[in-house]
Amino acid sequence: MKLTALLLFLGISISSIGQESDHFMAWTKVGIAGDVIKKMDWSLDVSSRFDNQGVATFFPQIGIEYKLKKWFKPSVEYRFIVDRNKYGNYKSSHRINVNANFKKEIIKRLDLGLRVRYQYAFQQFGAPDTYDADFDQAFRFKPGISYDIKGSIFKPTLSSEFFYNPSFGEEGRQFSKMRFAVGTKVDLDGPHGFSVKYQFDKKFRSYKDGTRHVLAVSYEFNL
Repeated sequence: MKLTALLLFLGISISSIGQESDHFMAWTKVGIAGDVIKKMDWSLDVSSRFDNQGVATFFPQIGIEYKLKKWFKPSVEYRFIVDRNKYGNYKSSHRINVNANFKKEIIKRLDLGLRVRYQYAFQQFGAPDTYDADFDQAFRFKPGISYDIKGSIFKPTLSSEFFYNPSFGEEGRQFSKMRFAVGTKVDLDGPHGFSVKYQFDKKFRSYKDGTRHVLAVSYEFNL
């Protein structure tokens, strides 16, 4: 509970920073995970995203992941989303993520990974104000690398992500946004997992929105 309160406090504190063109946010994630059967894991977590007006987005999520191969883990997730729109009102929606997770050790301690995700949002109450690649229908391609430093609790990570809008329409059938992140996983004693990262993302062909800067922290307890 103390760690959860610390993450929430950090999110609220950092979210007080802001500028007119760029956007600054703090994301927190707290979850638990365990085994269903051999090679199959479950997870349950709650994420909050803070901006200079407080909580911008809140969503609990449950997921199942299966280790099909050492280098391939497909997964599926359900997410219930409560998101604040540009008018200050909160709207709810549901989302399904279908993921193909690939990971391979290319040299000793250096892993190369790729996540391909299809996400589908449904049953939104009220029509979306504008297309949002974070929450609406999209294909997402996320390559990344990580390095396990010998004798250290830190495992640095570097990743990028590209969002593709598959819908028909003026903004459809094209890549809509990119994201870049750098951070580290922290190998804590016992069943605890912790990570922190900085990321920024930018919409293509939308200069007025500026760049979004995010400090994200997450904690997971493994049963």
